[in-house]
Amino acid sequence: MSAPRSAVGDTLAAIWHIESARVVAAVARITRDLGLAEECAQDALVVALEHWPTGGLPDNPAAWLTTAAKRRALDVLRHRAQAAPKHAELAVEIDTQHAICEADFAEAVDAALDDDIGDGLLALVFTACHPLLSPEARAALTLKVVGGLSVEEIARAYLKPPATIAQRIVRAKRTLAEARVPFEMPRGTELHARLPSVLEVLYLIFNEGYAATAGDDWTRPALCEEAQRLARALASRLPGVAEVHGLLALMEIQASRLAARVDAHGDPVLLLEQDRSHWDRLLIRRGLAALDHARSLPGPLGAYTLQAAIAACHAQAGTAADTDWTRIAALYDALAQVAPSPVVALNRAVAVGMAFGPAAGLELVEMLVGEPALKDYHLLPAVRGDLLAKLDRIEEARAEFARAAQLAQNARERALLLVRAAGGKGKQ
Repeated sequence: MSAPRSAVGDTLAAIWHIESARVVAAVARITRDLGLAEECAQDALVVALEHWPTGGLPDNPAAWLTTAAKRRALDVLRHRAQAAPKHAELAVEIDTQHAICEADFAEAVDAALDDDIGDGLLALVFTACHPLLSPEARAALTLKVVGGLSVEEIARAYLKPPATIAQRIVRAKRTLAEARVPFEMPRGTELHARLPSVLEVLYLIFNEGYAATAGDDWTRPALCEEAQRLARALASRLPGVAEVHGLLALMEIQASRLAARVDAHGDPVLLLEQDRSHWDRLLIRRGLAALDHARSLPGPLGAYTLQAAIAACHAQAGTAADTDWTRIAALYDALAQVAPSPVVALNRAVAVGMAFGPAAGLELVEMLVGEPALKDYHLLPAVRGDLLAKLDRIEEARAEFARAAQLAQNARERALLLVRAAGGKGKQ
C-alpha cells in the first residue's frame, strides 16, 4: 500500500534537503558540469515526486535518487555524443559508465555514499573552488551547490546584493563547464592553492547553520553537521595543516552550544544566558583536542585557530561570569592583525566592552558606524544598542534595537530585537 501523497511529499522534501548535495556530487563525476549535474538531480526529484506516492518509498531513497540522476545524465551525454560524432571518445566513456551502472548501480552508489576516503562532497567543494574562479565565485558556488543555501542567504552572508551573487554562480558554472574541469580531489600544490577558499566555504556553511541569516528557525543544525563532516574528512587527509584543524576545532566547540541556543519554543538564547549544562561536552573535548593539534604544528596561529581559541575561552568557563574576557579581547587583537575585517572589528568591540567596560566598547563601535560593509548589517546597531543600554542611555538603545530589527532577516532574531526595542531585556 502506498503512503499518502502528502506524507510521501514531506518525506521526499526532508530526504532532498539532506541528500541533494550528494546526488549532485555523484552526477558531477560523470558530467563534469555542475549546472548539468544540478539539472539532472532536479529531474530525478521530479521523477520521484511522480512515482513514490503510488509506488511507495524505496528501501534506499538516497541511492534511488542518485541512480535516477546518473542515468538521466548518461542519457543527456549520450545524446550529445550522438549529435557530435567527433566526440567518439566521450561516447565510449559514457557507454562504459552505463554498463557499470546497469551491472549493480544501487550497490555502487551505497558504497560511494559511505566512502569517507573518496568523499564525493569534498571533491565537489574542491572542484567548485578551482583557481579559474574568483574567490567570491568559488564561495558562492559551493554554498549554493553543497550547502543548499539560497541566493538570498549567500548574499546576506557576504553582505552583497542577491543579483550580484546570482550572476557569480551562473558565470562560475559556465566557466567550469567550458574548461571541462575534472571532478576530483586535487593533489600537492594545487590542493594547497585551493585550500583557503575551501576552508572559507566550509565555515560559511557552518555559520549559516549556527545562526541562520533568514527564515523562521534560529539554527539549522543539519548545515552545521554537514560542514563538520566535511571538515573532519579534510582534517584526516591533511594532518599537518594547522588551519584545517583550527577550523575543525572552531566548528566542534561552536556546535557544542547548539542545543542551548534555542529555548523550548525555538526562540534565541544568546551566549551569556545559556544553560551550560546543555553544552555537548564530547564536542567540546573534540574541539579542544583539534585546537591543541593545530597549536602544536609549526608556524604562526592563523585566523581559524585564533577564533577556535576564543571559542575555547567560553567553553572552558564554568559560568558566564568566569569568562576570561581580557584574554578574549587580546585574541581578537591578534585576529584583527591576521584577518582584519569590519565584522572582526565589531566582535573585538564587544570583547573590549566586556573586558574594560561598555564605554570602551562603544568607542570602538562608533568608529564602525560609517563602515560601508556594515551599512545593512543588523548586528552593528544591535551591539551599539546593547552597549548604550549598559550605559543607561535607554532611549538611544531602544532606537538601535528597532533599527537592528528592521535589518534582521531571521524571524526569531527579529522578534528578540523587537522585545529589546520595546524595553524588554530579551534572552541575551
